[in-house]
Amino acid sequence: MNNLATLLAKSARSNGDRLAVRQDDIALTYAQLNDASARFAALLQTKGVRTGDRVALVLPNVACFPVAYYGILRCGGVVVPMNPLLKAREIAFALRDSGSRLVVTSPHFMSEVATAAAEVGADCLVADPTMLDTPEKGTEPMHRVADRAADDTAVILYTSGTTGTPKGAELTHRNLMTNAATAAETLLDVGPDDVLFGGLPLFHAFGQTCALNTAVAAGATLTLLPRFEPARAREIMHRDGATVFLGVPTMYTALLTTGVPDGCALSRLRLAVSGGASLPVEVLHRFEQQFAVTVLEGYGLSETSPIASFNPLHRPRKAGSIGLPIRGVDLKLVAADGSSVGPGDVGEIAIRGENVMRGYWNRPNETAEAVRDGWFHSGDLARVDEDGYYFVVDRKKDLIIRGGYNVYPREIEEVLYEHPAVAEAAVVGVPHEIHGEEVAAVVTLQDGAQATADQIRDHVKQRVAAYKYPRIVTFTDALPKGATGKILKREIVVEQKAPED
Repeated sequence: MNNLATLLAKSARSNGDRLAVRQDDIALTYAQLNDASARFAALLQTKGVRTGDRVALVLPNVACFPVAYYGILRCGGVVVPMNPLLKAREIAFALRDSGSRLVVTSPHFMSEVATAAAEVGADCLVADPTMLDTPEKGTEPMHRVADRAADDTAVILYTSGTTGTPKGAELTHRNLMTNAATAAETLLDVGPDDVLFGGLPLFHAFGQTCALNTAVAAGATLTLLPRFEPARAREIMHRDGATVFLGVPTMYTALLTTGVPDGCALSRLRLAVSGGASLPVEVLHRFEQQFAVTVLEGYGLSETSPIASFNPLHRPRKAGSIGLPIRGVDLKLVAADGSSVGPGDVGEIAIRGENVMRGYWNRPNETAEAVRDGWFHSGDLARVDEDGYYFVVDRKKDLIIRGGYNVYPREIEEVLYEHPAVAEAAVVGVPHEIHGEEVAAVVTLQDGAQATADQIRDHVKQRVAAYKYPRIVTFTDALPKGATGKILKREIVVEQKAPED
């Protein structure tokens, strides 16, 4: 059986009495989760869902999410997960584009979802805690799992649309099953005794694969937090004995800058994993020191299911590196003309393997542009060292060209994070009449800390070449962030002009 839902069915057979999912007072064993998903699959069939039909899922990190997710897959449907904070216009776009005729949501988000569904003629199905037992009286569970081909689409993930209209990345059953198996078996070494922290949004590739599918594949426990709050995250990890923390860099920063709740020692935590964006090396070292745990950084995209590379668990970790290509995946660096780039030089990351998407839903031109000769071109710039470890330099589109010189924002951000007063930082390019672009830094300060723009500027100036340091330094209370906590540089507006050199 190639259906992704078989991950749950297998764990229910081998670990039926073990805890699968916990959300505060709600706790489901693998047998209960499997039964609930089987009943939900049967309910979907009564709603007319057939093999290959797309079903939208608009839910936060609640216990209903895995029930609905595996229920949709179980009956042969295709899951179209969405951020529950989207507005009706955005939801309507994804429903219309994917051809979803049914959308599953919770009462809390019903207003925007119902408006979008009415606009496109889709039906709504409300998911609430009662469905964890019996979604509908008299509904016989669908115990069998619909047969699907390995290369059939399992999930359509809509990209953030940073460069235009969002595109739906079609991830196959093979893509997601192999990525989860690799994560469980070789990257995180997860087993039934592990407890994974589920604070990453499950509608996103990182949380869906590395938290949900990896936990289910290993028969481990996933403890959910619907909305990330650092103090609450500490409480949940302490309460449930979390062994693996999965987060994006802003989560690491938040945990470091938030006071420790009384009695919330994380004695069982053995591993922390960072992805979604580059983790500043200074933040990595501070986190390891404070929490006495190893932090491993990986790399991937929605289009790669998402894991493409990772720092090996049982080999040397290189701080600042995204590690080595994972099992079943090849990486290479290419220049603008498509030629390969050697060690030490910067090139665009290209990815080939069992994790690469089937394509963008109904977008053959965009698919052909992104996937060439079997290689997915990521848009991320990196270099590789003599040991084969990759280091992301920056997004190709974020590269700043000042006076003909390349400035990589991540390098400057790393230096900014070394300043003791800096909590978060983002470096962007702004238009300049003489230099073409100027380097600008937008900074938030640690609680109670003080620093002037001149002090921040001088700190960087002493550590990088003269053309790289930010002439413009501004302060803000909070940087704009997306659903996963990733800093959104496209929403940063810098109005200040650069001083004369």
